[in-house]
Amino acid sequence: MKSGIGFDNEKYIKMQSEKIKERIASFGGKLYLEFGGKLFDDFHASRVLPGFRPDSKINMLTKLKDQAEIVIAINASDIEKNKVRGDLGITYDMDVLRLIDAFRGYGLYVGSVVLTRYSDRPAVINYKEKLEKLGLKVYRHYTIPGYPANIPLIVSDEGFGKNEYVETERSLIVVTAPGPGSGKMATCLSQLYHENKRGIKAGYAKFETFPIWNLPLKHPVNLAYEAATADLDDVNMIDPFHLEAYNETTVNYNRDVEVFPVLSAMFENILGESPYKSPTDMGVNMAGYCIFDDDAVRKAANLEIIRRYYNTLLLQRNQEPGAQEQVLKIELIMKQAGITTADRPVIAAALKKAEETGAPAAAIELPGGKVVMGKTSSLLGASSAMLLNALKELGGIDDNIELISPAIIEPIQDLKVNHLGNRNPRLHTDEVLIALTICAATDSVAETAMQQIEKLKGCEVHSSVILSQVDVSTFRKLGVNLTCEPVYQKKTLYHPMSK
Repeated sequence: MKSGIGFDNEKYIKMQSEKIKERIASFGGKLYLEFGGKLFDDFHASRVLPGFRPDSKINMLTKLKDQAEIVIAINASDIEKNKVRGDLGITYDMDVLRLIDAFRGYGLYVGSVVLTRYSDRPAVINYKEKLEKLGLKVYRHYTIPGYPANIPLIVSDEGFGKNEYVETERSLIVVTAPGPGSGKMATCLSQLYHENKRGIKAGYAKFETFPIWNLPLKHPVNLAYEAATADLDDVNMIDPFHLEAYNETTVNYNRDVEVFPVLSAMFENILGESPYKSPTDMGVNMAGYCIFDDDAVRKAANLEIIRRYYNTLLLQRNQEPGAQEQVLKIELIMKQAGITTADRPVIAAALKKAEETGAPAAAIELPGGKVVMGKTSSLLGASSAMLLNALKELGGIDDNIELISPAIIEPIQDLKVNHLGNRNPRLHTDEVLIALTICAATDSVAETAMQQIEKLKGCEVHSSVILSQVDVSTFRKLGVNLTCEPVYQKKTLYHPMSK
């Protein structure tokens, strides 16, 4: 079900840009801002903070574009390993190019790329040369033994001093990356060291949406962040430095707490004392101040935890490394949140329909709470049937009306099986939508159904079996929140992901 709006997006953009300007001024006019999370397509934030728009952060940055310069960090080992962004299906090195194009599309200036943990490996050297041929400035930062514990070595000419100095032009240097573990913070700290040696005043701050520091440790929004990072070593915790300094409880995560002594020691080296007494002080995140309906946000975050649980069950089913540990971790998070899979009605509905029919089934919860189901037939897969039934319900169309005539579906099936080599004759969701679009050209009822598609965004969907990549992709584009039981429809060893 679509959660009610609980987050004020306009207030967020205004508060966030003002806070960053304040922090720039506090350091004398130059700030390195470590920008965590996704800038362009933060769908996790939009799911757990209903009202938060996926492009909120980049829109906020555009308000500062005359001051801002983008520096992108990428870990050299991720280049070697061809590490892939799971949400986009592209490698980190290619995502750097995508990010540059996207930033430029918003009128933001991309200054350079930093290759962190640099090594003279062929793949890394080739990538560096490729970027330089594209007209980009590229800098090398190296692995520092004992990072982050060996502070005397790190804050020295043999530590940060060995890194190449990134030449920047503007007052706000936004350091971002394709994903976690790319070395954003180390890049910022290295730059502070070099700026100080050159007599340039500069500061550091961190912009990370989650965990939200001024929400309780076990608030569902913060627990949902732990569920989203179950494959990492991130753990939410009370900030012990902030508690000691201010006797105030705030939430941070372990990596920031662990690296804080490094930052504190570095500021002491630069200014004689650290302007920050805690990791929480480093942050500029205003998201917690923009929640106006806590119940709506809690409900949305709990649903996200359950969805993350099913995602890890699929990883476990496919025997992905570390998946079992992720499942156990999210099961513990669900207990802490006091929720079960029963809190997401589409799950029980899909399983019940599958049991009744003896075939795959799917269910969707529409705005307002009504659950609509779809079953497998000779013409349509369960997800396709569910999609058409949902559009009928949303459009007030009688359930007995056929939106797509069998006379249209059958020639498509013939094409799929007899000419394109597909074994499954049933129409997938993308094929159903194309067929419905064709019908809408001459049929007002089909046109009415097509007009309901936008209303599907944010709806909860569950399938009793693992769907093909085609259906998964279609649902993602429609903006629905999909989960699947970790069961394949056919008991075979090979499961093609296309059709």
